[in-house]
Amino acid sequence: MKKSIFVSMAGLVIMGFAGQASGGGLYLYEMGTEDLGLAGAGAAARAQDASTVFSNPAGMTRLEGDQLTLGAQILYGDLPYHLNNADLEGSDNVVGWLPAASSFYSHSISDALKLGLALYGNFGLSLGFGDDWAGRYLVKDATLMGITLQPTIAYRINEMWSVGGGLGINFGIFSLTRDKLGDGEKTLDDTDLASSGKLGVMFEPCKYARLGLTWASKVKYEFDVEANGNLPITGASWTLPITASVDTPQQAMLSAVFDLNDKWSLLGNIGWQDWSSFSELEVTTDRVSKSSSLELQDTWHGALGTQYKITKATRLNFGIAYDTSMYKDQDKTSFTMPSGASWRFGTGVQQQLSEQSSLGLAFEYLLSEDARVAEPALLAGTYDNPQMYFFAVNYSYRF
Repeated sequence: MKKSIFVSMAGLVIMGFAGQASGGGLYLYEMGTEDLGLAGAGAAARAQDASTVFSNPAGMTRLEGDQLTLGAQILYGDLPYHLNNADLEGSDNVVGWLPAASSFYSHSISDALKLGLALYGNFGLSLGFGDDWAGRYLVKDATLMGITLQPTIAYRINEMWSVGGGLGINFGIFSLTRDKLGDGEKTLDDTDLASSGKLGVMFEPCKYARLGLTWASKVKYEFDVEANGNLPITGASWTLPITASVDTPQQAMLSAVFDLNDKWSLLGNIGWQDWSSFSELEVTTDRVSKSSSLELQDTWHGALGTQYKITKATRLNFGIAYDTSMYKDQDKTSFTMPSGASWRFGTGVQQQLSEQSSLGLAFEYLLSEDARVAEPALLAGTYDNPQMYFFAVNYSYRF
């Protein structure tokens, strides 16, 4: 990864709020919270700490007093790109180590009325192909990142029903580095502000079960970055399909938590993301007159998890999740947007340190299907056996 991009990312981490993405489409479920150890299972219904400000604002009505949750994580992405043409050099790993962090705060106006604030990054991708790879005149490094400040409000209607909502202020960052023919390395970057909305409902039919439903709106970023670069050998111009990355689709999540007894709880998710609305992206070359589109489809998410209380102060988390691919045909993916159907396996431990504070550790392993790139033909290849490893720590405090 180029130094300039890494420094900019590191600066965001120092501020405490950076994120990269993977999984179904370009969204990230992992934000350093306890959800990571559950592979996200039960996220919209769990409401056990202030991270519910993001996962389901309505869940704030279950929190006592004022609560703060901080999450930090580091991921290692093992994502090599092998070119079909053995005479051209690919990339051993386009991801590597990436840090991220998040912060959530819930404030009680009364038992029924809560206010919250979240700062997080859960959308984007950062790729570094290296200085020597064959496509360096088209792209060497590319970073797309969305950081969101989200104030929220929640209200308990009665013992069973709570509602909540939030307004997202989204700061988008896009950076593209490439070699220019006869002109050395060039970096293009731009930023944009965009708004979004989030709504949540919590239903608690009894003390042993609860359901959560959330909906998040589309976010539209507009970046002014030149997408044209040059192919190897021929020098032909090629337009990168980057404009598909600047809109984030609407999504919905239904989660459930069932307390089986004093020790065991069962958690689950069903989710949906509207990627099909971005499937008409044109990709053109200047020497060969043709156009095509990225054939995208809606993605679906499912997760199951369990929590086991060893003692009153200690609980273990386990989870497994599956996300479908945003591509209709896995043989026609974009090398700047690698994605595929993915499995997640998470585990973690949460320890109550005192009446006010708790500390958690979590690990998640993500395995994705191969992504094969057909265009441009000179850079056609495969992302073989993509894998990611997440390591996270979270801390919560009740005031």
